[in-house]
Amino acid sequence: MEPLNYLASFIQSAETGSFSAAARRLGLTPAAVSKNVARLEASLGLRLFQRSTRSLTLTSGGERFLHQVGGAFSTVQEAIAGVAKDDGQPAGVLKVGMALAFGREHLLPLLDDFLLRYPGVLPDWHFDNHPVDLVGGGFDAAIGGGIVLSPGVIARELLRTDLLVVASPEYMKGRAMPDHPTELARFDGIVRRSASTGRAKVWTLRHDDGDEGQALLRPRVIFDDPEAMAYAAMRGIGVALLPMPHAARWLKSGALLRLLPRWRGEAGTVSIYYPSKKMLPAKTRAFVDHVVEHFRRPEVAAVFDSGRYR
Repeated sequence: MEPLNYLASFIQSAETGSFSAAARRLGLTPAAVSKNVARLEASLGLRLFQRSTRSLTLTSGGERFLHQVGGAFSTVQEAIAGVAKDDGQPAGVLKVGMALAFGREHLLPLLDDFLLRYPGVLPDWHFDNHPVDLVGGGFDAAIGGGIVLSPGVIARELLRTDLLVVASPEYMKGRAMPDHPTELARFDGIVRRSASTGRAKVWTLRHDDGDEGQALLRPRVIFDDPEAMAYAAMRGIGVALLPMPHAARWLKSGALLRLLPRWRGEAGTVSIYYPSKKMLPAKTRAFVDHVVEHFRRPEVAAVFDSGRYR
């Protein structure tokens, strides 16, 4: 099987542009990956990569060779994986990255049924509010928003998230309800810091009739975590703009009120990300299908429908 190991090291290095990233994918050391590639080059009599201290790029011969063997190698790997599976059941460690609050609130409840269906899979879940490096980190899948779609990564949308203006009943007691986003300037604001810029985010809200207005909150506190913002709002610290997945539970319980009920912002999408389908292990395929199936259910979609909280 050594030639296959050499090919695996070459293909992963070509896809990631790094021996280190390929090593994380393959569970090897960077030195072992480099050695495998060198042995493949020696057997072919062809230099596949141009190497420097900072970069790894394919030669023209390497590009031709990758094009010739990439698809065939995927087919061989899938065949080997199919033979090796225990009774046809997905198995192995499943490394998944997800945001802390969303994972705990909306993904953890899916785990019981998944483990019953696939007892051979060992979930290794990483909770982090920052997008993970799917390829470089050796993840089988990731769930969230804002993950860069690098070559060989696929995204399947789970839900679109509205941004709602909320506050606690206690905070709004004795205060007049706002009629327009610009009127939020008279309220204490629980503001979110942008992970990319480090500055407080300014949101544009859209009315159901198409009118638009900026939400000009008066900052009282600045957080980088929407779950912390929700808890601060429930403590009566001020008004917050929350993505629907972080607001739904508290709106339903009455712990938070929706202000400007016919206004909403666009908080983006939540998707599940995974490597190219050609080399997708059975454990990853099973997990992706399980999660997508759950979020396609009408009763689940209804939870994230901001129109029900008016």
